[in-house]
Amino acid sequence: MKETRVVATPMEAMVRIPESEFLMGSDHHYPEEAPAHRVSVRAFRIDPYAVTNAQFAQFVEETGHVTFVELPVRAEDYPGALPDMLDAGSVVFRSPSVPVDMRNPYGWWAYVKGACWRHPYGPGSSLEGLWDHPVVHVAYADAAAYAGWAGKQLPSEAEWELAARGGLDGADYAWGDEQTPGGAYLANWWQGGFPHENSVLDGHERTAPVGSYPPNGYGLYDMIGNVWEWTSDWYEAQRPVRGCCAVHDPRGGTLENSIDPRMPNIPIPRRVMKGGSFLCAASYCHRYRPAARMPQPIDTATCHLGFRCVVRDD
Repeated sequence: MKETRVVATPMEAMVRIPESEFLMGSDHHYPEEAPAHRVSVRAFRIDPYAVTNAQFAQFVEETGHVTFVELPVRAEDYPGALPDMLDAGSVVFRSPSVPVDMRNPYGWWAYVKGACWRHPYGPGSSLEGLWDHPVVHVAYADAAAYAGWAGKQLPSEAEWELAARGGLDGADYAWGDEQTPGGAYLANWWQGGFPHENSVLDGHERTAPVGSYPPNGYGLYDMIGNVWEWTSDWYEAQRPVRGCCAVHDPRGGTLENSIDPRMPNIPIPRRVMKGGSFLCAASYCHRYRPAARMPQPIDTATCHLGFRCVVRDD
């Protein structure tokens, strides 16, 4: 498949987002998105698509990079972890055949030995037919390493959200306020009874090839749905908002405050991920929206998390 591989998106193909002020966050959905507040962001360029398996393969071929989930796990870093959780592997979605207790995510998530970007569903799977899909099973360090190799950076949360909105200030979705305008599915998310029943009305049960849906107003594809995307901001549930004026180029919280207080024995910092994924359902995780945000431990990779890159204007 070497002939299908392409290098990182060149500068001239990136989309320039002009210096802008916009309404970031939302007061109408999940509490961690509030309060909605004015933010100004200086100009930057952003990849029109999430980084694909083909692009990531080229990076690995040229650098010899080994992703976090392919490395041995040190027991001393994870006190109390079950022995099978110390095998090299990653987190994979497994759809149950019947409804399950929605309070227990282990009803549909499994830690799979050998799962990684090369084997997205486990050791028996491959990238055949998936070269133009977004790369997944990448931890934060893997995304940052790719960005550095490509001469780029990972976006801040504010940069990412501004780009995702496509010029529609305050809209619920990347195309407006209606979820399915005219009955059209404009992104890849879950339809049906999550996690056991997916009607696939959007045409894709798992990840979709990048660019499968129409672009937003800035010409960017898949900014919501398909896969969550890493940002460079440390996660804080309560975002400080100062005064009535727009906050200029915010860069999130602090490493210390990003650590989950419910897990003091395993103090893993968390970054903000944005955009939702093919596993977001209106009935369970209505986060395929520009304002939506979730914390992600920097050491955790999954089958529904990828990234794209930016270059900031000097």
